[in-house]
Amino acid sequence: MKHFYLYLLKILFLPIILVGGVASAYEFHEKASETIAESLSDRPAKDFLKQLYKELYYVPVWIHEDRASSFALELFDAIAQDPLLTDDTKLRTDAVSLMKQSKEIFPNGSFSQKITFEFAMSQLYKGYSDYLFYGSIDWGKFASKLAQLKSSEEIEADWVTYGPKQNQYELIKNAIIQGSLAKSLSKNIPKGYRYQAMVDEILKYRALKAKGGWETIPNGTIKVGQSSSSIPLIRKRLAATQELGDCTLSDSLVYDECLKKAIVDFQKNHRLGADGTIGPQTLKALNMSVDERLALLNLNLERIKRLNHRYENKHIVINIPDFMLTFEENGKVKKEMRVIVGEKKHPTPIFSNRVSYIVLNPYWNIPKSIVQKEMIPKLLKNPKAMANRNIEIRQSWASDAAKVDPATIDWNQYKDAKTVPFRFAQVPGDHNALGRVKFMFPNNFSVYMHDTPTKHLFNRDVRAFSHGCIRLGEPKELLKIFAEIDGGVDHRKSEEVLKTKNETQLGLNNSVPVDIIYLTAWVNHSGKVQWRDDIYGYDAIQLKLMKQW
Repeated sequence: MKHFYLYLLKILFLPIILVGGVASAYEFHEKASETIAESLSDRPAKDFLKQLYKELYYVPVWIHEDRASSFALELFDAIAQDPLLTDDTKLRTDAVSLMKQSKEIFPNGSFSQKITFEFAMSQLYKGYSDYLFYGSIDWGKFASKLAQLKSSEEIEADWVTYGPKQNQYELIKNAIIQGSLAKSLSKNIPKGYRYQAMVDEILKYRALKAKGGWETIPNGTIKVGQSSSSIPLIRKRLAATQELGDCTLSDSLVYDECLKKAIVDFQKNHRLGADGTIGPQTLKALNMSVDERLALLNLNLERIKRLNHRYENKHIVINIPDFMLTFEENGKVKKEMRVIVGEKKHPTPIFSNRVSYIVLNPYWNIPKSIVQKEMIPKLLKNPKAMANRNIEIRQSWASDAAKVDPATIDWNQYKDAKTVPFRFAQVPGDHNALGRVKFMFPNNFSVYMHDTPTKHLFNRDVRAFSHGCIRLGEPKELLKIFAEIDGGVDHRKSEEVLKTKNETQLGLNNSVPVDIIYLTAWVNHSGKVQWRDDIYGYDAIQLKLMKQW
């Protein structure tokens, strides 16, 4: 199989040359392969060039005897046409330089010059594919920052990133077999989360920056019907970003109903109190500079690159800064609902998984960290503290473990202990911390979606109150959706079970992907840019870790 693949690569790469003949081309490629192998023999095993050409059996990718290959031309064109690369970026200047070199080297340059060009093109390919698929955030340094939070502030923050479906070696091999690098590159560009719409927004804001952005609007609360010298500036500001709606630019100082409608839409797009009053928070958002907005758009585009792009018919997305869950079906919104996420000291992790089963009337098995930090201090003050909250204490996690009388235990010995042998579990019922339903996607973070008795918190705009799990504003509506799409969930029977206190597990016939993400700027399904506050402070950290291409 190995020899067949090598033969296939060589046949695919041999140009049909009318002058000089196929034999000459074959001899050139044979010599080039030998030289490439010899040149890389002393390099470290993890060296990119060594790994790349080992995967390709040392067949040259970017050169023929008399010209640069079609793959080289496609790479030049991809970099030249990339809308986000400006003329002063290193990738663009390197590509221009190599394009110029190719005209000087081919067809009459030395064999050594052509091999040097081959290696330089592979480095250009690495740089461009790194930029395109892995992005500009230094995720290694970001992971170190999160580790520092764990050690210094005991904040258990986690962010899992995902790569493209093909790595850089697989991509180039497939490009060779399919005869097109451009097609292989295109297949790996993200299609989800309105990626292209984000690119378009970045280009729009770049154009606004080139025009000088917008003027700062003076502070001062303005209500509909009032007059203010700021009103013409506000109209211009909204017009600049195409958010003025049906209103027209005018010098009128009156805050009229038409402008109010535009302001309400603006407030909704920033998740501000959409009452139409132009107060401090609305003015702060209006006065965010074009540079600040561009930085956030770029940052979040880079985050989208590292999400898990699965393109399945059904998909649950939870965006932490938005405090919202979206159930998508065939790319459209089937259901949106409010959620509560982890507070800043207990942030909800960013990762992907699949909902595989549902539990009705769940026990809340209290994590050991909460037992030590919250439950034991309460027991030290009042031995009946757990009973008052319907929390059972058992000798172990075994299913038949006996109950423990908390008054018989010296809890001081476990206050600072690394482990607690007892199982603390809140029994099912309306007052259970997990409510009546939980949706399970087993993971290393012990995070899941669940109901909650604290319904009043969903009325808040900022909903970061949990220890990391996702509390659902409408859990029974989500249960109903699962009943509609999966034969493993009978809605009528589920409703009957929920009238009892019997814990019941429902297995799904088909798991549903769930992605917990962190976007503070994105384009929604209606095509409108959304902006949210950086509740965990990740923007501030990652903006300092952006690479320059």
